[in-house]
Amino acid sequence: MALANLTEYLDGHNVEYVVISHSPAFTAQGIAGLVHISGKELAKTVIVKLDGKLAMAVLPAKFHVDLEALQRAANAKAAQLASEEEFAGRFPGCETGAMPPFGNLFGLDVFADDSLEADKEIAFNAGTHRELIRMAWADYIRLVEPKVTRFAAGRSAQAA
Repeated sequence: MALANLTEYLDGHNVEYVVISHSPAFTAQGIAGLVHISGKELAKTVIVKLDGKLAMAVLPAKFHVDLEALQRAANAKAAQLASEEEFAGRFPGCETGAMPPFGNLFGLDVFADDSLEADKEIAFNAGTHRELIRMAWADYIRLVEPKVTRFAAGRSAQAA
């Protein structure tokens, strides 16, 4: 999904957003540093397999997916990270690793970590390693309808 398609989708749903352009970066933490957004405010999209079916896990850039917690939250028998080969071609127009967290547009279930609720906004890759979108968390929830649950590992006791 090219940036133009994503912004057209957001415009069609009367969503206010900002596009942030930056020099190419390939890690969520690297992007956060470039655009001066905290690693807990920038969301990353991780493609996982739950009982063999692809799904999106959306969580703050500074954390990683606790597969056991996600497995429990999804009521799945098995959870694992998907390899790039397993989802290659599934996200037309998107650069690998820069998929926006809109699984609903790709026929995937979406799980969002509950720590993202702490901010009124969410920022995420817009399909490339050069653009982000920042929008209201409430609009994201309305459009994507993710299952919001706790599965991010790496939180301190204070952040949990």
